[in-house]
Amino acid sequence: MDQTNLYEFITKRKSIRKYDLTPLDQDTLGSITSYMHTVKPLYDSIQVDMKLVSQNDVNNLLSINAPHYIIVSSEKKEGYLTHVGFMLQQVDLFLSSIGIGSCWLGMGKPSKSILTTSELEFVIVLALGKSKEPLHRMNISEFKRKPIEAISNVHEEDSLLSAVRLAPSATNSQPWYFIRSGDRFHAYCIKNNMVKAILYEKMNKIDMGIAICHLWLAAVHTHKNMKCIQDMQAQGTLLSGYTYLTTLQIQ
Repeated sequence: MDQTNLYEFITKRKSIRKYDLTPLDQDTLGSITSYMHTVKPLYDSIQVDMKLVSQNDVNNLLSINAPHYIIVSSEKKEGYLTHVGFMLQQVDLFLSSIGIGSCWLGMGKPSKSILTTSELEFVIVLALGKSKEPLHRMNISEFKRKPIEAISNVHEEDSLLSAVRLAPSATNSQPWYFIRSGDRFHAYCIKNNMVKAILYEKMNKIDMGIAICHLWLAAVHTHKNMKCIQDMQAQGTLLSGYTYLTTLQIQ
């Protein structure tokens, strides 16, 4: 599936928390595994490993049980959490597009036997399977999200930032703020106090990758592309309550 088709599911996808625990058929599992090897990276220099595993390979502290999980590990380099969020959100939308439910599990942990199979650092788990609840939203009004002017310096309809606004995030915190300057989108992440940083900093950076994935898909939908750059002026801009992450240039 190309990215243009994934864009359609930004307005439909939702987190699924109730699953039929019957394992998916081998053809479907094969399609998912194949797709995981085709996702676009945000940064070419960071190695990421995605493993599709069974129900018994993950310990989840929340009451969300699924027949399958995707375990993501990564090299621990600057930007790696955002990189993982960007890549795994493509898989998340792909699953929605083929009729499979999914949910990000910030509290999920792989079993020790799975952890020892990779030298990379474990990052996040995605639950997946056939949904026991409606798979898709019927209307965009079902999203509970901040208005566009609360997440950006834009106060009017913007197709790229509208896609960002619908991105999922941990506890629906939407930790992003984007300053648009022409074809550049300067991305900022919320700055947490010491207590909140312990709980949310990791997930906030993953969430930034999810939002950037939506921005990229919206750009592709309009026959443009996106590249990450470091903008020194934006980096030096002090935005109260936020820290500069990166700049996305749409061309």
